[in-house]
Amino acid sequence: MLGEHLVETARVFFGLTAALVVPLGMDWHRTRPGPTALVVLAWSAYAVFPYMDRARPWIALCATALVALGAMLWHRPEGTWSPGFPDLRPWASGALAARRRFGLGALGAALLLSAWTAGERTWSLLLELLRSDRTAVFVSALLIAVFGGGTLAKAATRPVRREIEALQEGPQRSAAMEFMNGGPAIGRLERGLLFAFLAAGQPEAAALVLAAKSLARVPSAEHGKHASEYFLIGTLASVIAALTMSMAARSAIGLPVL
Repeated sequence: MLGEHLVETARVFFGLTAALVVPLGMDWHRTRPGPTALVVLAWSAYAVFPYMDRARPWIALCATALVALGAMLWHRPEGTWSPGFPDLRPWASGALAARRRFGLGALGAALLLSAWTAGERTWSLLLELLRSDRTAVFVSALLIAVFGGGTLAKAATRPVRREIEALQEGPQRSAAMEFMNGGPAIGRLERGLLFAFLAAGQPEAAALVLAAKSLARVPSAEHGKHASEYFLIGTLASVIAALTMSMAARSAIGLPVL
């Protein structure tokens, strides 16, 4: 009974944390309040979905929404504050608008037909998946590791980034900046793979990910020492984030931490 209660608590805690971490990690709270609100509300609702008949999960959801609202207002830029949704005007006008709308309608019809063909069994499996606490814990922990780890890596490498940006214009600065600009996307992929293997209890495979990254992305002499420091600090931050969240997720559902 205590184990089930722990898993339920972990689902809500990890889910609400992920709802905040994903848009914050993408910096959406600064310039894209609309998508931020959608992500926070949608993932928070998923986190508390099985416990909608209780008051505390709803209170926690409201608190999460208030935190997101506070972050958006705190970082609100001066002047007009646009919602930040993608520009849909190409779908409403232009030579390709009619074909795009027709294609979207065909895709929607295909999805509805597939849903009707799937039948009640598939819907019951989907509902069971939505109610699965273990699935929610691992997916939310993955999001925290990927996007929260990005925030951690960004904060840890900020001093090195400033040193690189302060370098005089030249080949070394250009090479270091180019190396550094590819870091966020590669880091998200790295943390996702590390978390997946560690959560599955395969630390050897996680070590292979680090080895492959070292072979493919290790900075050369032309990048300078700052790029090497950036690479090392960012990698360590990613490992810490993935390892911490995988251990927390495994512990929450009653598995050995490693």
